Amino acid sequence: MKKYEAVIILNPNLSSKADVFIKDFKKLIKSNSFEILKSEDIGRRQLSYSINNHNKGHYLLFNIEGDASKLVEIENKIKYDESIIRHLFISVKEHSGKDSQLLLDSKNKKNDADDLKEKEVESKAEKDNSAEEIKSKSDEKIKDDTEEVSINEDEEKVDSNQENDSKEDEDE
Repeated sequence: MKKYEAVIILNPNLSSKADVFIKDFKKLIKSNSFEILKSEDIGRRQLSYSINNHNKGHYLLFNIEGDASKLVEIENKIKYDESIIRHLFISVKEHSGKDSQLLLDSKNKKNDADDLKEKEVESKAEKDNSAEEIKSKSDEKIKDDTEEVSINEDEEKVDSNQENDSKEDEDE
């Protein structure tokens, strides 16, 4: 029995139906006496170049083991599947038990995107806080200014009352 890695790129518009495709593909593999050792649903990724007017694709990776003569039958059946925009079967000596580099890169990009969103939320919160501080400081300044103006007005009234009193005293 030979070991293979199968990489399948699905139409990105059918990403929501990837689970159904995976079930059907696993049935096809098992019906042709292949064994699936590992499967990875990598998800949507940017393509290096456009394929059938698609710039993105939904990537699936399978580690399989089986008879080489049956592989041709599998390829003939998936070749005409409209949901597949590319497929590739590669013969390997040994399967590594590790996650594929594609899967690791996808996880890192998701983590980076999550970190970026968190930073944006934090910076927005900081901006909101500083805006509130500025507003409260300006409100305090306005309050202080109005108190100062009212104190000055009161002083002016007292001064004018004293002047009026002194004029009245002089007039008498």
